[in-house]
Amino acid sequence: MSKTKSDKKWYHKLRSKYRLVIFNDETFEERLIFRLTRLNVLSVFVSLAIIFTSLTLILIVYTPIKEMIPGYPSTYQNQSLIRLNIMADSLADELRKKDLFFENIKNIVEGKEIIEDTSKDAFKKGGVYDTIQLTSSPEDSLLRVEFEMQNLNNLYYPEKNEETEKKQINIKNLSFYIPAEGVVTSKFDFSKEHFGIDIVAKHNAAVKATLDGSVIFADWTMETGYVIAIQHQEGLISFYKHNSVLLKKVGEIVKAGQPIAIIGESGELTTGAHLHFELWHKGAPVNPEDYITF
Repeated sequence: MSKTKSDKKWYHKLRSKYRLVIFNDETFEERLIFRLTRLNVLSVFVSLAIIFTSLTLILIVYTPIKEMIPGYPSTYQNQSLIRLNIMADSLADELRKKDLFFENIKNIVEGKEIIEDTSKDAFKKGGVYDTIQLTSSPEDSLLRVEFEMQNLNNLYYPEKNEETEKKQINIKNLSFYIPAEGVVTSKFDFSKEHFGIDIVAKHNAAVKATLDGSVIFADWTMETGYVIAIQHQEGLISFYKHNSVLLKKVGEIVKAGQPIAIIGESGELTTGAHLHFELWHKGAPVNPEDYITF
């Protein structure tokens, strides 16, 4: 019988049951009892090993701890390598240019032709487009001829037809706001290149937007001082010049009647405090008094 037990195979021994008892050292009272097998203990240790290994791998892969591993490149090292690579390329390009420079000096002395720089950088900077082929359809050619034959002066003096009259009616239907309360001292005169009107108002009076729109220019100019321009609907742009202070910045949305500046006499082309107001429609100046009652 003892021989049979000794000859029992090892994998059968894994299922042999054992009892783990925890006693109270003073009273010898049994506190915990575990019935275990070798297979249970082995399974627990293997599971714990897999769990700890997985957690360690996750910690290394997804945290900066991986940079502490010897031989693993850090982010700083990668950036340094990229920067050094760029510097090496730049130095190589500079050396190539210097060699080409000295070679051309030698060619000039010897009366030979100058070698042009046909490197990639020269192609990018010079814009060599000899290899690009453009094709145009007959419709494109007709459109180009029609555009070239147009009279550019029509921007200022368009022929009266139904379309232009309809556009003018649309502009006149807009509710313009008076940019400044005052007296018009200088009127619109296209022949004298006075593309607006001059309004004399009270000291420190507010300049107001004539229509809703967005500010597209707000800065100082040498001739007209502080200038602000507003883009409106229907292709309209209004200009307010010679201001002392600008109250709006480029990109801001303004409403009709909203203060945008303070009347002043800034700029070289001024003889006193006033507002020079211009109104442009689709690239052409128009008389503000045709649309606004001052």
